[in-house]
Amino acid sequence: MPQLTVPDVRFHASYLDAVREFTESGADPVVLVGEETGRYRRTWHAPEGFAAYVDMVLGERERPRRPDWVPVTNLWYVQDDAFLGKIAIRHRLSPFLLEFGGHIGYAVRPSARRRGHATAMLAAALPVCRQLGIDRALVTCDTTNTASRKVIEANGGEFEDRRGAKLRYWIRTGN
Repeated sequence: MPQLTVPDVRFHASYLDAVREFTESGADPVVLVGEETGRYRRTWHAPEGFAAYVDMVLGERERPRRPDWVPVTNLWYVQDDAFLGKIAIRHRLSPFLLEFGGHIGYAVRPSARRRGHATAMLAAALPVCRQLGIDRALVTCDTTNTASRKVIEANGGEFEDRRGAKLRYWIRTGN
């Protein structure tokens, strides 16, 4: 059964396969791996390079990659040794995140889509948000992303408004 877990080097091969799938599907792999792909992409094929990448991802909880970013808890959605997707929980909202990004971002690898993984992943992340002191999580999606809109609504997302190309929803994280 798939579950959220902390990033780990044991998912090395499967993670790189997911990045390849994103690239081959024409999707931007930045959604999956973040903005610093260039720095790690040159080395993450080697075990020590991937370990450095995982350390960086885990470290974002305490020390964000850039000074203007907020702390983030990164979790991977896996089944056995297969990487299926990732979710990023931002501990607080910067002015930019309040307008466009929200508390939670997620991505599912192309070969694992349309199986309910994003809905389950978001549902599993809500108690983590609650533990971080987030009572209501802001989740956004592009106006054209019907699948993501349905994931958010299936998890109790209450539509607030549209800002540019983004739809904004609030989800209660507990009772």
